[in-house]
Amino acid sequence: MGTYRLRAAVCCALAMTVVTGLAACGSGSEATGNSKSIQIWEGYTGVEAKVFAHMIAGYEKSHPGVKVNTLYVNSDNTLQKVQTAVAGGAPPDLAYLYGSWAPNVAKISSVVTLTNLVKQSSVNWNDFWVGERDVATVGARVIGMPALVDNLAVVYNKTLFAKAHLPLPGPDWTWSQFTADAKKLTIPSIKQFGTAYVTPGSEDTVWHWEALLWAAGGQILNSDNTKAAFDSTAGLTALDTLRTMAVTDHSMYLDPTDSAYANVFNSGKVGMLVTGPWDLSGFPNVKYGVQVMPSFPGTTAGHQTISGPDNWVVFNNGASRVKAAEDFLLWLTAPAQDKYFTLKTGNLPTRQSTANAPGYQSEMNAALPDVSTFITNLGNVKQARPQVASYPQISQVIGTMIVAVLLNKQQPKAALDAAAAKVNQILAGSG
Repeated sequence: MGTYRLRAAVCCALAMTVVTGLAACGSGSEATGNSKSIQIWEGYTGVEAKVFAHMIAGYEKSHPGVKVNTLYVNSDNTLQKVQTAVAGGAPPDLAYLYGSWAPNVAKISSVVTLTNLVKQSSVNWNDFWVGERDVATVGARVIGMPALVDNLAVVYNKTLFAKAHLPLPGPDWTWSQFTADAKKLTIPSIKQFGTAYVTPGSEDTVWHWEALLWAAGGQILNSDNTKAAFDSTAGLTALDTLRTMAVTDHSMYLDPTDSAYANVFNSGKVGMLVTGPWDLSGFPNVKYGVQVMPSFPGTTAGHQTISGPDNWVVFNNGASRVKAAEDFLLWLTAPAQDKYFTLKTGNLPTRQSTANAPGYQSEMNAALPDVSTFITNLGNVKQARPQVASYPQISQVIGTMIVAVLLNKQQPKAALDAAAAKVNQILAGSG
């Protein structure tokens, strides 16, 4: 999942022979002629790692005198390691960092502001999806460039829908339809569930609910990020929707492991799953389809989803190395490289122009059926999580709230009020 999940399964499923020459990634830039070396910290594994290494080799070939060194760092640990390296005076020149860390990243003294860089016409900043640009921006300052984007949609089992004599989900469906379908798809005697939800209380628990909150017309925090706003009518609607399936209808498989759900879906025991493109390759036994998230009628929010974009961040190791890192970053995030990397790995395109290129989505679908729905669904990423340094603590509170309601340990209204009070304390303490 972008920010929160490993995509090794997707990469393995999409393993392709990496052609030599990297024609799709040719630069067209003039060789520098000067000896320069930059250090990149990244967390790629499997096919992603091979493709990235091949792209770097192509870059070095087209830029004689430039050496791009990479160091694998588990992405979960990169922020802490970067902070330690900065304190020791030896940060990398470029690092892959989760988008949810952006407010914390912005506080690091040696992070290079990229606001003027992205204003260059050649960058075409507006070509990146709005969710990516929002996450790369803290206040008025751009602190990174998009490294990855994803989103949530509904993956459904066509066979189970047919057996239940249900029409397949359409692009205009609603959460009441989702709830009704989930109930009809549930067969307790064979342990078949209509849907599933991850309940470790982590951010993975939270961001699934946040998509419902936005679709119901709600917000996580108020406009200036000083108080909780999710304890609202919209928040209650979103939480009640989940509770109906988990507690009233018993149509929801609850997964505290955050991993078992995929096997349960692949075994044909779950009808619908709200998940991302990273899971598609794990469903070889299911004839599945993908549809956008349902909407809540009566609101103007429409079909919304949520994304977990990650960022490439530049660190200041002197003007020459900053320039070299920025040059590489501009090349890496350009349309040609975006297209090449996504076709070879199955990651979603970070640029709208890539998604709309003739034949592109057909090529992606050939490797992962219906992944194009996730690509077009990027247009439904209309909001980003609050850009506050205390978001990890806020997420923890909301995650605990959701799990308590789904396990029928708290009623939605009381849970919302208690969680909002805790979040307000966190915000007051964070200054």
